[in-house]
Amino acid sequence: MANHLTPTELAREAGLDRRDVIAKCLETGVPIFHGRIDKTLFLSSIGHSSDGAVVTAAPRGGFTTG
Repeated sequence: MANHLTPTELAREAGLDRRDVIAKCLETGVPIFHGRIDKTLFLSSIGHSSDGAVVTAAPRGGFTTG
């Protein structure tokens, strides 16, 4: 299984929109190198917000905290 995915592939796996994936990369500082994103780094970066709350992807592409 590939670990470096395009924003479209990563969006499909994470249940997000492609634009949300790119926006989260910019917000969290996850690099997009040659059009590919490290899946593990991306998921771990969006897994925790700055205030320590765990962030999960909601079914419709939004984010919920818990």
